[in-house]
Amino acid sequence: MMRFGFGSSLRHLRIQQVLAVAAVATAVALPVILVSVGGGVSAHELTSLENAGYQLVVSASGEHGITSAHNLSAQILGLGSVTAASPVLSVAVDSFLATGGPSPVLAEGVIPDQFTPTLGPAESGLFPNPLPLGDPTDLVHFANGTYAGRASNDVLVSSPLAQADGIATGASLWLGPTANRSQAVEYNVTGTFGVPLTALGPTGAFAIVLPLSNLQVMSGLAVGTNATAHDAADTIEISVTGTAASDPATLDRVRNEVQRLVPFYFVGSLDTEAQQLQSASGVLTGFYLALSSVALTVGLLFLALVLVRRVESDRRSIGIRRALGLPRRWIAREIVGDGLTLAVLGAVFGVGGGYAIVEVLAAWGSGDVRLAAQWAIFDPGTLLAIVVGIAALSLLASAVATRAALRVDITEALR
Repeated sequence: MMRFGFGSSLRHLRIQQVLAVAAVATAVALPVILVSVGGGVSAHELTSLENAGYQLVVSASGEHGITSAHNLSAQILGLGSVTAASPVLSVAVDSFLATGGPSPVLAEGVIPDQFTPTLGPAESGLFPNPLPLGDPTDLVHFANGTYAGRASNDVLVSSPLAQADGIATGASLWLGPTANRSQAVEYNVTGTFGVPLTALGPTGAFAIVLPLSNLQVMSGLAVGTNATAHDAADTIEISVTGTAASDPATLDRVRNEVQRLVPFYFVGSLDTEAQQLQSASGVLTGFYLALSSVALTVGLLFLALVLVRRVESDRRSIGIRRALGLPRRWIAREIVGDGLTLAVLGAVFGVGGGYAIVEVLAAWGSGDVRLAAQWAIFDPGTLLAIVVGIAALSLLASAVATRAALRVDITEALR
């Protein structure tokens, strides 16, 4: 019954076939894009959690919500099974070279000897070890909360920033809280650290790392009043011993001990977050498929309409074959074969089209869209399941056309 002719009499039939394949392909491209990109983003986040060098994290509401970061980190470090407690403060500042205007950068304030142990396997190779930032403990400048000690004006710059501005180790870099150069302080560049440009985007990749106390003073988050933060940080990342990291009961005990120290802060476990992310990923995949079912339904309805329309145009041929005694199952088999062929062609083109769209977004998309597309995962098993599912659902469309074909009145068809 399927006819791929080249004559003018078959032009309308070819148009119907092309439209049916296009409808199914469009319907299939949507779940391919959603599942591949959504699954890739979830897998990337899950990998980041699993490969993080720390297992617990303390956070607070508001901007730079953790106060007394130095003393709190020391208390956490005194707990059993804890090997490192690294407060991290992230603030946007302006940098100046010897000549030229300001350049905005993302500054990370850390305690050098606590920051390094909390780096994961993928990150540890990007930073020099130990961090060449002067006082490893950052306690000399902190001076028990007075910030009256000698400051270590050393800074690490990211490799994209160093390359873009021609900054070499040993150069001077002026840093300040605003674009006013008079407020900037001269720092000595003691090294660089690697940050892939695609990991944070062009702006985020222009980053620096300096002692926590220095950044607190620079940003006004060092010594505060009752209305402002004192010794502020955004998070405290906590590493535990290897045995504790692999033992959920021990990790939960450490988390509870930390929580007792900071009853008004949130203490999260990356193990718990990973489990929640896995559950959320499963829910999102189901949501993606449910959302895609609307497009799939429309595509299959169009396929059914094309098959029924072709049955109507072939009424006389069907009547002749039935009059000659051709078994009904042969007619049904032809219609099912036609529907299956169109559905599989549409599914294959849909998978290819979805892949092509994601690749285009990964190459020429903007911002987060480009980044998410680059993380897309095209699982062959999932793509094959989509094709097989479309092939199976095409039987429903074929059933509608088969019913119409078998109800053709032989007498009327032969008139």
